[in-house]
Amino acid sequence: MYTVKTLNKIAPIGTERFNKAVIAVNEAANNPDAIMVRSADMLNYDFNQNLLCIARAGAGYNNIPVQRCAQDGIVVFNTPGANAGGVKELVLCALFLSSRNIFAGCEWVKTIADKQDDVPALVEKGKSTYAGPEILGKTLGLIGLGAIGAKVARDASALGMTVYGIDPFLPDDVKADLSPTVRFVDDIDELYANADYISLHLPYNSETKNKICAESIAKMKDGVRIINIARGELVCDDDMLAALETGKVSCYVTDFPNAKTACAKGVVAIPHLGASTPESEDNCAIMAADQISEYLLNGNLINAVNLPNITMARSGKQRAVVIAKAGPDTPGALLKAAEEAGVSVVSSASKTKGDYSVSLLDFDRESAAVEDALKAVEGVIRVRVI
Repeated sequence: MYTVKTLNKIAPIGTERFNKAVIAVNEAANNPDAIMVRSADMLNYDFNQNLLCIARAGAGYNNIPVQRCAQDGIVVFNTPGANAGGVKELVLCALFLSSRNIFAGCEWVKTIADKQDDVPALVEKGKSTYAGPEILGKTLGLIGLGAIGAKVARDASALGMTVYGIDPFLPDDVKADLSPTVRFVDDIDELYANADYISLHLPYNSETKNKICAESIAKMKDGVRIINIARGELVCDDDMLAALETGKVSCYVTDFPNAKTACAKGVVAIPHLGASTPESEDNCAIMAADQISEYLLNGNLINAVNLPNITMARSGKQRAVVIAKAGPDTPGALLKAAEEAGVSVVSSASKTKGDYSVSLLDFDRESAAVEDALKAVEGVIRVRVI
């Protein structure tokens, strides 16, 4: 029996997918085989020795120490695309919020509510203060065209916007599909120079931290509107506030408010609602649960972020899942070790990502000796026999 611990509230439609005969969900488990998490901070989490995997019910995973997990042979999964519809809708909402001054206007209306019969006249007199441009005919720059960015591109184009996009990692087939909609650029400075609105769709890492800063803002149009429903750390708050003060940036919409931005002039601060829809939460929970089940029961890695993805149909009596330091001789050494343990390998596969490899080996019969034999191979971090 495997045990799955939940660190946040996970949609029941996901946790109910587990085969209860072999996988139990227990939010109070002290020694789980798997963890499901949304936003809980796991960076300093004390992992139990037999923890096999962590599934993040969402796309981002900067709340999980993915490299430490890889070193310990713990697989980290995410659920890319599961919340894309919900996040896309909030980005579209942010376009209108940034342009039409809706939020500030609504807040102003509250200040005149006590004027009773004079409210309609005051509204007509004061509404011009909150006028803002239409998005029709304007240019939107998308930095990142993954699951969310691509959806935003299509819908923004349908709303009459010209869409510029940059994504050096975009597969050729996706790029071809988006080509009628998006003007692709290789130089981000070209996007900065042409965009009236800029929306970020990037992961957070050391290379994307403070992607939007004084240097990049200086290359943008005067009065640009910037939308960040991706990751708070992509934007340097101090530089953004300075640009808002001078008018270089007309509006900054963020889904990640903090002490600096929450009440700042020109900022529309949304309380992290990007994926806060029942549909997104259900989709993420379903994907996370299915990926945990597939790994626990079959050893297949789907949407792993710290180790290579690998799947292989089962064809033997027993399977070994081996996580190791990547090396050209590792697959051969594992096959040799298995044979020396007295089993025949009927099927095998191996994939590498960065410094790590994952190998799947199916054997013709069950063996109690094969696990120790595989563990003895140089570079092996973890062996699991299922």
